[in-house]
Amino acid sequence: MPWPGAAGFGATVGLTLFSTALAYIVFFRLLRNVGAGNAMLVSFLTPVGASILGTALLGEHLAPHNLAGMVLIFAGFAVIDGRLLSAARRIAA
Repeated sequence: MPWPGAAGFGATVGLTLFSTALAYIVFFRLLRNVGAGNAMLVSFLTPVGASILGTALLGEHLAPHNLAGMVLIFAGFAVIDGRLLSAARRIAA
C-alpha cells in the first residue's frame, strides 16, 4: 500500500493532538477537581453528545428511544447527585 499523503498525516496529527491529548488533559484535570466517581459520570454523556452531533451535523433522525435514553441518563444524574432526594426529604418533613 502506498504511504498516505500530507492530508493523511495531518489528520493523524490533528486526531492525536486535539482529540486524544486534549481529552486526556481535560479528563485528568476533572479527575483532580471533582474526584474519580464524578469524573466517570462524564462517560455517560458520550451517547448524548454523539446523538446531538449526529443530528446537528449529519442530519440523522432522533428516534423516540434516543430521546428516552437521554431522559434516563439525565434522570440518573439527578438521582446520583442527591440534591433531588434531599429536596424531597425537606418537602416531606
